[in-house]
Amino acid sequence: MPQFKADAVAPYQSRPEATIRQVAVDLDINPETVRNWVRGAGASRPWGLRVEVPTEPPASAPLEAENAAPRKKVRELGEERQILRKPAKCFAGETRW
Repeated sequence: MPQFKADAVAPYQSRPEATIRQVAVDLDINPETVRNWVRGAGASRPWGLRVEVPTEPPASAPLEAENAAPRKKVRELGEERQILRKPAKCFAGETRW
């Protein structure tokens, strides 16, 4: 357990842009637990040393826009299929091959 605590505190200490919440999400543990471990390790940062991380649109944004049209078409085709199933079922019951 002490090694896990040290491994949880290390990213917070080594990366100025890392937040306690990000570290907690990465490790899938409660942020308050990470905060307590950071304080216990004496790894808290002075307020003036925060690094501003530039916000850039995610790299997947153009792909999401590109995939929007095919997704819409798939949805429409699914709806059409559902609409056509009822008459097809009805006609299938009427015919006796």
